[in-house]
Amino acid sequence: MRSNRSGMALGAAVIALALPGVAAAQTTADDLMAMGIASLRGEVQQRYDAALALTQDAGVVSADTSQYMWASQAKAQCGIALGFLKSSTKDPVSIGKCVDAAERMKFVPPPPPPPPLVPDTLCSQPVAGIVFFDWDSAVPGVDASQTLDSVVNNFNGCGWSGLVVTGHTDRSGSDAYNDVLSVARANAIADLLGAKGLAAGQMAVSGRGEGEPKVPTLDGERNPTNRRVEVTVQ
Repeated sequence: MRSNRSGMALGAAVIALALPGVAAAQTTADDLMAMGIASLRGEVQQRYDAALALTQDAGVVSADTSQYMWASQAKAQCGIALGFLKSSTKDPVSIGKCVDAAERMKFVPPPPPPPPLVPDTLCSQPVAGIVFFDWDSAVPGVDASQTLDSVVNNFNGCGWSGLVVTGHTDRSGSDAYNDVLSVARANAIADLLGAKGLAAGQMAVSGRGEGEPKVPTLDGERNPTNRRVEVTVQ
């Protein structure tokens, strides 16, 4: 009887060294060690079967958690313990590790928090963002990236279904030239939104040339406020 207790104490010490922080599992392992061979085999087999099922679960395998790792550990250690039990041998080390890993594999981390809520007042605005351009240029200004980051964040947070990306020019240049330039500006912004994660199917892209100025001006007048792309909620 003394030698059996000595073996149990030695096994618990080995488990504590091999797997730090398993004090809660050691009592359970000791309880199992006090069982008869048949009962102990049933307990270990139950943990082995549960671990095997988890290692074959596609959701567990693909999840970015430690559950699959601990299930694999439980399957291996419980399998070793079952091997010893076939010869009616209680191996305290493999039993202890089996119990510990089986407990750890039950833990499923909570899902990540949802994205921060966007104020309703912001979500209800028809214009999601405006990007301005230099004269005769289709290259977005230096502030474009920050503006478009906000558009993408609000798109996800507000649950918008799509965006309309519309290019505009001022009234300098010919109508035909400005039609082409406004489309080029709209495409430049759509490309940047695409690089930030929006799909092409989520955007309707067009140009209005000089036909819809934000500030009314005389024909031929350069106006920085009119050289823009407006991103509106569809």
